[in-house]
Amino acid sequence: MSSDTVDATPDAGVDLPGSDRTVLELDGVGKSYDGTAVIQDLSISVQDGELLTLLGPSGCGKTTTLRLVAGLERPDEGTVRLDGQPVSGDDFVVPEERDVGVVFQEFALFPHLTARENVAFGIQEWPADERERRVDDLLELVGLVDHGDKPPGELSGGQQQRVALARSLAPEPSLLLLDEPFSNLDVDLRVEMREEVREILKEAGVTAISVTHDQEEAMSISDRVAVMHDGQIEQVGTPEAVFQQPKSRFVAGFLGHASFVSGHVEPDCVETGVGCVPLDRVHGLTDDYVGSDIDVMVRPDDVYARPADPAEANGEVVHRRYLGPTVLYRVEIDSGDVVGCMHNHADEVSLDDPVHVGLDADHELAWFPRGERKMADGGRSGQ
Repeated sequence: MSSDTVDATPDAGVDLPGSDRTVLELDGVGKSYDGTAVIQDLSISVQDGELLTLLGPSGCGKTTTLRLVAGLERPDEGTVRLDGQPVSGDDFVVPEERDVGVVFQEFALFPHLTARENVAFGIQEWPADERERRVDDLLELVGLVDHGDKPPGELSGGQQQRVALARSLAPEPSLLLLDEPFSNLDVDLRVEMREEVREILKEAGVTAISVTHDQEEAMSISDRVAVMHDGQIEQVGTPEAVFQQPKSRFVAGFLGHASFVSGHVEPDCVETGVGCVPLDRVHGLTDDYVGSDIDVMVRPDDVYARPADPAEANGEVVHRRYLGPTVLYRVEIDSGDVVGCMHNHADEVSLDDPVHVGLDADHELAWFPRGERKMADGGRSGQ
């Protein structure tokens, strides 16, 4: 899916934070290394006060995109604009003059300086009284007023991250970049810190771009998510829109355990191996598609699998993964499709058990033409 088919401007009708001012714009940006394209014709804009996340697997180009914005790399083609002014090509602006802050995944704090001195490092040229007020305000913002005199070695991982964030915010950058900011934290702290960081950024009114491969992280902190694949943007939109109405099979599969159920469109429903789905429950599907073969996307919470007598069963459990609170099953149904089902940990469904599989979705389902990678135009959601 080429990026020129993606509307990467803010979602129509979506109330994004801040003003209508465009802080960052990438227009047809490309970058190659040793003849291999890493970024291709990438275009996207970020509005004042927005938190956008670039989400994708390793090697998709998201970190390279961040480095192009920061000025740590030069694009081979296209234009990068900050506050409407070109900062690439013949107008290349060096990183230290871009008014862009960066929070690295390693935090990169100076071990010989206190938390207060780390925060003040980038504003040494400010008058002393203004600098002290700024540091005091930031330590209060990140909840570290009582830890300002401690060196990084005496702080927890979460506290170090907050110091790194405060240091990046100190010069009042027009744009903040976060490079896998939670990857060095343990799982429980990661969840806690991403909520805290979002609250801090929103309270500070900062425009930010985050980079991650963690879809749960992207869903939880972002105003918009841009899903990247092979150096291009597959889809950009609110977390809800991207998750519920993916525009390609890649996006569907990357954002959760997507399964595809083959179906045939009848006048009143889509006939599938898990039942007949009314047309109005399949997003954007109209009478024009009657007679067509399609694939309906379902996620594990859309499907149930209940033990059944062989005569009443329409599937068999072929895989079982215990996840603690829940159990993820993969079930092969009589049509030959394999679907994922999520059950409570107390449910008793064993491998090779015959089951009856049906739909339990209370929302519209996305769909794709049979054998095509992109969702049909009629099944697309607005961005």
